[in-house]
Amino acid sequence: MRAQSSAIAQIGIAVNTPRTPEQVPQADRRSGTLQAALGVTAFSLTFPATAWGLEGFGPWSLVAVRSVLAAVIAGSCLLALRVPVPARRHWAGLAVVAAGVVLGFPLLTTLALQTSTTAHAAVVVGLLPLTTALLSALRTGARPSRTFWGAALAGAAAVIAFTVQQSGGALSSADAYLFGALLICAAGYTEGGRLARTMPGWQVIGWALVLCLPLSVPGALVALSYEPVHLSAHSLAGLLWVAAGSQFLGLVVWYRGMAAIGIPKASQLQLSQPLLTLVWSVLLLGEQLTPAAPLTAAAVLICIALTQRARG
Repeated sequence: MRAQSSAIAQIGIAVNTPRTPEQVPQADRRSGTLQAALGVTAFSLTFPATAWGLEGFGPWSLVAVRSVLAAVIAGSCLLALRVPVPARRHWAGLAVVAAGVVLGFPLLTTLALQTSTTAHAAVVVGLLPLTTALLSALRTGARPSRTFWGAALAGAAAVIAFTVQQSGGALSSADAYLFGALLICAAGYTEGGRLARTMPGWQVIGWALVLCLPLSVPGALVALSYEPVHLSAHSLAGLLWVAAGSQFLGLVVWYRGMAAIGIPKASQLQLSQPLLTLVWSVLLLGEQLTPAAPLTAAAVLICIALTQRARG
């Protein structure tokens, strides 16, 4: 128990101590790169794990139980580290994070994955960094360059063309869920980024998860009473991964990695996330990829790289 508390304390220290990448020793930078890569890997497994979870749980049950389990893990860390409750002025922002990242994005993508392949969803959601950048620019009043806007529009056009082609000339209900998930999650990421200037990023998601407990606990009880549950190795593994790996622990190593190597370098690693999800969809789910999927994902990757460069 003492060793576990020490490990949790190290997480808190690593996230709470502000250091520029130049101030971090070379060995710590290598460790930071590894941790950021582990975070990206954790996020890339979210859709395949959700598909596994849907084999045994209904969509509403999966999202609600996922949120409860992640909140228990996050709340335990917050209590173990004796993290003070955020100031009242931060709760409105945390509510936006909760609505977008904890509830909205998981629910909409889970509903989409009932009829969409994970490969298709990965390509569409590959627009998330661009969507977040656009909303962030609007939120902060920044004026990105023409290169930024051109790359953002090109990436959006590539994904829209892909979705229309894959859906036989018209957008499906799954696509509507995915595009809605993009917008609501981007809003949550934007507000979370603003809050992360005043508190460690893992605490932002931690408190957002705890904030959702009054909704997620009764929601889980109601959903489980209406949706049949068929437990299996796949469904349990999928549930545990989206709750512990995607929703919390992945964010812990991701933020620790960013603290060590800086946001620009970490964001470059995240460019590989849609392509990684395509790989997992083949290896874990046996999906067959059309040539358009990896090509569109690569096009979006290039567009995101251009926006990163344009933003300096």
